[in-house]
Amino acid sequence: MPTALPERPVRATAEPAASPRPGRSPALTSGSRRAAVRIGAMTVCQAALLVGLGLLITGPADGTWPLSSEDQVNEGFERLRTGALSDASLIASEAGNTGTVVIVTVLACMGLILIPRLPKWREAVFLAVSVSLQALVFLVISTCVDRDRPDVDRLDASPPTASYTSGHTGAATALYAGLAVLALSRIRGPWRKAVGGLLLLVPLLVAVARLYRGMHHPTDVLGGLLNGSLSLLIVGRALMSDGNIPTPAPTNAMDIALEAAKQRSERVAGQTVVIVNPTVTDDAERDRLRLVLEQHGRHAAQFVATTADDPGGGQAAAAVREGASLVVVCGGDGTVRAVADALAGTGVPLAVVPCGTGNLLARNLGLPLKAADALDAALSGGARRIDMGRIEGDSLPATRFTAISGAGLDAAMLENTGDRAKSALGWPAYVIAGVSSLRAPRMSLSIRLDSGPVLHRTARTVLLANIGRVQGGAALVPAAEPDDGVLDLAVFDPHGPTGWLRAVGILLRGRSKAPRPSAQGSFPPADATGTPVEYFTFRHAEIRFSPVQPREIDGDPVGPGRLLVAEVEPGALTVLLPAGGE
Repeated sequence: MPTALPERPVRATAEPAASPRPGRSPALTSGSRRAAVRIGAMTVCQAALLVGLGLLITGPADGTWPLSSEDQVNEGFERLRTGALSDASLIASEAGNTGTVVIVTVLACMGLILIPRLPKWREAVFLAVSVSLQALVFLVISTCVDRDRPDVDRLDASPPTASYTSGHTGAATALYAGLAVLALSRIRGPWRKAVGGLLLLVPLLVAVARLYRGMHHPTDVLGGLLNGSLSLLIVGRALMSDGNIPTPAPTNAMDIALEAAKQRSERVAGQTVVIVNPTVTDDAERDRLRLVLEQHGRHAAQFVATTADDPGGGQAAAAVREGASLVVVCGGDGTVRAVADALAGTGVPLAVVPCGTGNLLARNLGLPLKAADALDAALSGGARRIDMGRIEGDSLPATRFTAISGAGLDAAMLENTGDRAKSALGWPAYVIAGVSSLRAPRMSLSIRLDSGPVLHRTARTVLLANIGRVQGGAALVPAAEPDDGVLDLAVFDPHGPTGWLRAVGILLRGRSKAPRPSAQGSFPPADATGTPVEYFTFRHAEIRFSPVQPREIDGDPVGPGRLLVAEVEPGALTVLLPAGGE
């Protein structure tokens, strides 16, 4: 029978909204994200405006004054051409060429960062983003608005882009007018206005040169000037204007955030103890978790680290003795198992914060896999009771598990996965190790479930499961639930490539739970057709195998042996689940 208790509130009082995201605070932000959102939104409006003007020019307004006189303007510039003017126009046009703009932008940004005693990062970002955004908008415009170049003798090869808008003019406006803005606002002395004026003149010269060389209509260069100017205005308002300037978070930002959270949230009675595995939880992660706890009114939480000699059980037992009202565990499946084993039967609720490679219990409890999000979800939910499995064997002292234990291929895969591979690859490292273990010989099994007869099987691996889903959402034991009052046994015995394909097909389809044994202890007989996967449910199981097999408990190898004895402890562990969690 299901043993889950109805949800009950975990917090004494409702918590005021403390932060838009768990583990976040305005004190921890620099304002750059807000600036980026503002720039992005305004750039979309800029592109829409210029595309709209381009479609108007090439559509309903085509042939109306002053657009009807643009051909005469281009022809007039053509009649003015001389050798000296053509050379001068080439120089001016090259000032807005893509290569020139990129080189000048990079050199200017490097100068702003490297030359001053204090690097001017904000000014460098302002310049680089302005030039980049106008280029992005230019590409959108040239894709949406198809306009032929003027019908005059052109002095340059026609690029593949349309005539509207002038890319040279837009780039020159964003770059040189941007430099002029920096010169006028940052340079002190009599040369300030002269330098700024000369820089502002460059985009105008580029615009005239593009008209002289027959590359654009007058409205094209006007569009380029508008594109570059709008980019400067948008980025300047977001990055440079008073009140909007992104600034680095202060060095004591976390202290400020913690103090603010403490003042905004109601205190929850009782002591909170956080048990962390230091190999997978760094200082920054602990600070974020502390902030989440403060935001939920759990002030002055005590953080305790696990050790090689004590992976969490001793710390959890001490927390219970000292009257903790909540224990939070931050680590992988092994750390969670050790802490849960010590909390079983005590009624002290456990909040699971996944920080390891597998995180199987967290996945099956519906918790997010980001640490701060998981803790926030747990503290926002309620307390429920789930089952635990108690397991022992030859040379294996009795202990409890929360997720999956087993013997055979599964345990060999875990044994063959090194810590370095897990750190580098995450859970896919298990898959790689599993491939290397496929050649291991199958085992012979004798299985006795509850009061039933002994079953004889061969298998590659056997799993004793309190939960069903593993990494990637795969339902390895589809019917296993952590609060159904029973454990599930899965016997995997695929033969050859076809057998493995059939096994994968069964897992992908999902299988309903096998019938539970009747009071008389009748069980399904051995499958003569060679079913690659069999499922059973039980409350007590005794499994013997030959030859000696590697064994594992919740992802931790525990040494080889020939025996596993397991039984369910219904409702042994109280955990915090997200709102609506099962």
